[in-house]
Amino acid sequence: MKTSFVQKKDLSELKKSVAVLILSEEEVKNTQLEYIKTTKEFFGFEGKSGEAKIVFDKQKPIVIVGIGAQNKIDKLALQKCGSAVVAFLNAQKIADATVYFESDNEEDDLCNIAFGAILQSYRFNKYFVDKLQDKEFKVSSLNFAVKEVKKAKKQFEELEILANNILFARDLVSEPANILNPESYAEICKKLTKDGLKVEILGEKEMQKLGMNSLLAVGQGSSKESKLVVLKWNGGKRSDKPLAFVGKGVTFDTGGISIKPSANMEDMKSDMGGSAVVVGLLKNLAQRKAKINAVGVVGLVENMPSGDAQRPGDVVTSMSGQTIEVINTDAEGRMVLADALHYTNTKFKPELIVDLATLTGAIIVCLADIYAGLFSNDDNLANDLIKSGENTGEKLWRMPIGEDYDKMINSDIADMKNVGSGRGAGSTTAAQFLKRFIGETKWAHLDIAGVALKGKGDAFAIKGATGFGVNLLNDLVKKYEAK
Repeated sequence: MKTSFVQKKDLSELKKSVAVLILSEEEVKNTQLEYIKTTKEFFGFEGKSGEAKIVFDKQKPIVIVGIGAQNKIDKLALQKCGSAVVAFLNAQKIADATVYFESDNEEDDLCNIAFGAILQSYRFNKYFVDKLQDKEFKVSSLNFAVKEVKKAKKQFEELEILANNILFARDLVSEPANILNPESYAEICKKLTKDGLKVEILGEKEMQKLGMNSLLAVGQGSSKESKLVVLKWNGGKRSDKPLAFVGKGVTFDTGGISIKPSANMEDMKSDMGGSAVVVGLLKNLAQRKAKINAVGVVGLVENMPSGDAQRPGDVVTSMSGQTIEVINTDAEGRMVLADALHYTNTKFKPELIVDLATLTGAIIVCLADIYAGLFSNDDNLANDLIKSGENTGEKLWRMPIGEDYDKMINSDIADMKNVGSGRGAGSTTAAQFLKRFIGETKWAHLDIAGVALKGKGDAFAIKGATGFGVNLLNDLVKKYEAK
């Protein structure tokens, strides 16, 4: 879908493009326009958020879309409205439309509407032989009518970059595992040098020398070589510590020897969702030339059962020197992150570390697909993340960690085991496991298992990958840029 900002003109001057009017509840209530009065009377249109109808004025079609009460119109409401506009236009198979919204901050508001529109326009259709079976997106051109076109275009630059990198993260998550594996994924990352990132890729030999036996144990059953990819953006002062982001990149998770049930196992192509957020975020920081130093580290493995796969009962020595008893080979993400976190912490000595992972089914039991779980050793970092979640609509709920939970991962024969005792607090014991690899560094763990892939979609996406976390962490980085 092509988006553009155009000079505002009277609706009557539009020829091929269908006009879209965004109206608040108050505007609908007080309107003097006959076609809106008629729609209000016959269809009960009130201007509530997401309401949409096609009306006719002098035989010309006009789409009217509600944005809710005037006093509740904020950045998120505008973005959701843009998403609703695109969803309705697509359902009505309208190819070309021009959006009008009257406000005191017209350019800024329409930029946010355009941002939401782009997010809703996403489709992953590349593997359809025939895309005409209601799979192809119908809206080809969406214009936004503003008084100052140059101003709007300038303001939209950063938002458009962000939107496109959220879609990039969705693309990564959506790819099937026979296409996206540790080796091919690393090649995709290598190409990001063209965006200004420094990219380093460690293979199995390099990781063996570093002692990354925890990460390597997860991938040893696969014919694909495990990789550790390091993405660096240096936009700040040379002396500034970087912000570090670490992602779980299990490109397919069978569970290994502790094999998963076959039902819905196809969704395990998305078990690299945390890494997709990190890669999308670093690409975004480079493209918008963020004035900060940042590093992204992703551990890329495939968890497969074979004669070479790790077994329940194995003991491995992590890069940190701590030993891990493998109780369940399906608790593999934390083992990948253990070495990735220790490597990041000791090599880059960052200001903070945020890791992201589709780590536990237990977090879905707790929070469904509405919130991601947040675990942290630092209250200020946790509060900053929660605030960023509120700003972006990517909501976080802080979960507990503590000594009593930590005891649950003690092993009888090693420093720790990779699952907790009993069935309770599965997400927390996973976080406690990770905490043992970050020392005193400010750290937060985001368990995004419920929000990375949604079966019913959400306000900004249809069913499938969401890209949850790119927007959230970009907002967090901006706070540090401001400091």
